[in-house]
Amino acid sequence: MQLVEPRPSRPIPIRITPLIDVVFILLVFFMLTTRLLPVDYLELANNTSNRSPSTGEPLPELTVTANGKVQWQGQDMALDQLMTELGNAGITEVNLATTGDTPLGAFTRVLSSLVDEGIDSHWKRTNATTP
Repeated sequence: MQLVEPRPSRPIPIRITPLIDVVFILLVFFMLTTRLLPVDYLELANNTSNRSPSTGEPLPELTVTANGKVQWQGQDMALDQLMTELGNAGITEVNLATTGDTPLGAFTRVLSSLVDEGIDSHWKRTNATTP
């Protein structure tokens, strides 16, 4: 006497239509219940009332050369000398550029030193010439 009926020998096909229906119902549910931030509450830090683009001083540009020195105001300076000069001048923001053959280590060293001194730097990417 068998207590369990034997399984049929043919494979039972898996119907995927109910699965797709459940996925779409879940998608609609989550789309309707998600809270979105209203556009009129976005805060934009765009306070430019006290300055105009034509009267601002341009940011100083520092260029990292291949030998690890930094050019500023037409002079090649060592990194510690540059940090002293920038501190004395009260500069808190600079544009940082590189020559085409500057190693990554030299760029990273200068960038880290600027960050450690609290100077915001903007990297000015140079256009590489292709043969």
